[in-house]
Amino acid sequence: MPSERIPLSEPYLAGNARRYLEECIDTNFVSSVGPFVERFEREVADYVGARYAVACASGTAALHVALRLVGIGVGDEVFVSSFTFIASANPIVYLGGTPVLVDSESTTWNLDPGLVIEELEARIRRGAPLPKAVEVVHVLGHPADLEALLRICIHHGIAVIEDAAEALGATFTTGSLAGRHVGTIGRLGCFSFNGNKIITTGGGGMIVTDDATLARMAKHLTTQARVAGRGYFHDEVGFNYRLTNLAAALGVAQLEELDGFLVKKAALAQRYDAAFQGCAGITLPPRASFAQPSHWLYSILFENSTERDAVLDRLNRAGIEARPLWTPLHLMPPYRKAEMLGDGLVSEGLAARGLSLPSSVQLSMEQQSRVIDLVLKGFQT
Repeated sequence: MPSERIPLSEPYLAGNARRYLEECIDTNFVSSVGPFVERFEREVADYVGARYAVACASGTAALHVALRLVGIGVGDEVFVSSFTFIASANPIVYLGGTPVLVDSESTTWNLDPGLVIEELEARIRRGAPLPKAVEVVHVLGHPADLEALLRICIHHGIAVIEDAAEALGATFTTGSLAGRHVGTIGRLGCFSFNGNKIITTGGGGMIVTDDATLARMAKHLTTQARVAGRGYFHDEVGFNYRLTNLAAALGVAQLEELDGFLVKKAALAQRYDAAFQGCAGITLPPRASFAQPSHWLYSILFENSTERDAVLDRLNRAGIEARPLWTPLHLMPPYRKAEMLGDGLVSEGLAARGLSLPSSVQLSMEQQSRVIDLVLKGFQT
């Protein structure tokens, strides 16, 4: 009999999900108008400690609007991680902007703030134009090192946008940002509620900000820039980026479970850590002292791509879903000609050696033990 399939990261629709969805159906509020949309916005804002939140159709839509709100247009440079899912960079191009890719740091696997600061200081010395924005991605749920980068960006009027798609619930623990959630540090933060994220609306996203004007503009743009009134009058080019009431209802139910999900994710990470700690040939995921990650996907590094691929094949043959880390953007056809800060070796190494393991909140201890046994097969501990 084949072994039970173990997915990489699947949703867990617990709590009030069915009741809230049935309420939408019973009241006929199933599209983008309905009480759950505003409730979801308000409760996400409260959870992360932002003044405002605007629901969107996807995390990519949230990034698109956020970049538009800070004025990204034709030829405007935006610094962004090369080691990230491609949706982090694509909205820059949608707007005609120019992505400048940044290599990762080995400490967090996120954008290397030292490379950005070095480039900004060099441009300032020679009087060269500065980027209009820096988009910081909190990769795999681990907060990026933002403190020093934020200071120089604020001083020189460079907008900081946070792509926190994978990091809802992650926080900073030390320094001037201690106690704050990712997504609330820059001018705008963006979250994703895709089916594989910590909480899901089936597909959806959220923009958060403390700026009332930006929040109002975000709501306007995501609703086709329609001006209130009897007729259909639109004062600029907007987007059909609204979240449905059905999706928001699921989001509200999922948000009620989030703290419990984060505890379960942390417990999964601790068990993986204990199993792989001290194993020759396996490097554990980042654990920076300034951060409390969300542990979205537990990801490890092997000595080389050959060992990584052998483990990946072994897991897949056993019905266990695992996933290599992203190919850096600078190696993909759409972005091969983009300017790059750093030599790309850190991000290339992560892509070649990295593997994400099953991380669903409902992963049982028996299932996790099966994953661990197959990963460790052939390794000395």
